[in-house]
Amino acid sequence: MNLRPFSFSICASHILGLIGAWGFSGTSVLAQPSEPALVGYWHNWNDFNAPYLPLDAVDDRYDWIAVAFALPASPTDMTLVFNPEGTTPEAFSDQIASLQSAGKKVLLSIGGATASVDLASQDAKNDFIQSANALIDAYGFDGLDVDIEHGSAILVTGGTVAAPSNPSQVNLIDAVKQIMANHRATHGEKMLLTLAPETAYVQGGQAAFGSIWGGYLPILDALRDSLDGIQVQLYNSGSMPGLDQVPYEQGTADFIVAMTEAVIQGFPTAGGYFAGLPAHKVRVGLPACPSAAGGGFVDAATCTAAIQYLKGEAAQPGNYTLSDPSGYPDLGGMMTWSINWDAASGCGELYGFADVYADLFPEILSVPDPITEATARLFPNPSTGRFVLSLPEDESIVTVFNGLGQTMQHLSCRGLSTEIHLPDPGNYWIQIASSSGTVTLPARVQH
Repeated sequence: MNLRPFSFSICASHILGLIGAWGFSGTSVLAQPSEPALVGYWHNWNDFNAPYLPLDAVDDRYDWIAVAFALPASPTDMTLVFNPEGTTPEAFSDQIASLQSAGKKVLLSIGGATASVDLASQDAKNDFIQSANALIDAYGFDGLDVDIEHGSAILVTGGTVAAPSNPSQVNLIDAVKQIMANHRATHGEKMLLTLAPETAYVQGGQAAFGSIWGGYLPILDALRDSLDGIQVQLYNSGSMPGLDQVPYEQGTADFIVAMTEAVIQGFPTAGGYFAGLPAHKVRVGLPACPSAAGGGFVDAATCTAAIQYLKGEAAQPGNYTLSDPSGYPDLGGMMTWSINWDAASGCGELYGFADVYADLFPEILSVPDPITEATARLFPNPSTGRFVLSLPEDESIVTVFNGLGQTMQHLSCRGLSTEIHLPDPGNYWIQIASSSGTVTLPARVQH
């Protein structure tokens, strides 16, 4: 990296419009860090075939962990309930904090295969909002994953993609927005948000727009600016049309490629056009092993061929042809159901899914330049907010991000050390760029 010479001899801090402790003005706020991620769902229960796994024993290659599940208290009471099994609430909170200190994101997933969500009334909406914020605060989650698979809140009953008319669906959209607003007001930072719909609710909107077909499209459209990731479940699915209007079967490279590109490119529906989402927000969601789902599992070779083609790194593996021949090099990573299944000794190779991900997205696991790594140090870490940063060269650019990818400080430095002051508790990333390379160090503030 070539750096211009600086006209000053100490590190000059350009604080980017801080308002109060965390507010921002005139600053570009990233929905998520631009790097791809390995996302896994973690079972909050014991299964004989996929045994309970302590949360802090999750394989280190998982970047985002979705804790499954928070459920409505009853079919008529939309108060979300979550109680950690296998440990105490206090110990569970400590496990979340431990993962976060290692740079992981831990989200609370709502819904799953058994829960039905209906927010037709204002009382139901309010209960949903208040309980979601309370659970996030109680355990220290980074945000929410919406994995609702049943209920009126995800059904199309009229209207369009841009203007849904189903009151329960509209209330779900408003509820998520309010949960995020409450979180920012309380914590001064953006709450992470991911969605994990089934294929009928997204790609199925090409064939029809009503009931389950396209049911998530109004939700995706309304929340697109706040969304940090979408991971459509490319399993337990019937055949679905690609952008070429040809139906493709789950468990094939064509299905992975066609379904993923549809989310990125967007497509017309009977309820109007669904504009696609940036590739870096789109993750390929697959079962970890054959027993993890009723259908849709693909072996390592098939998965690799599909995703390499999606990223523009390999030849077409099947019949579906990408509409963008250059592919999507910034694809957002992979998701699996589930971490527990990936860790199960009786279901495929131990952590076979994580192995495939590591091969496909090696930049996530790459070691920083050894010269930079050896000479760039941050201490003490964790701290109460004051860090000393040892720099690799006399001229460096230092950028401080919070755990959500928001730029906190941008420093142009001359000299071999500087101080970083971060007043609020949380996880941060310190990126140092010099002529010898770039390295990013994790930092944690705890009071």
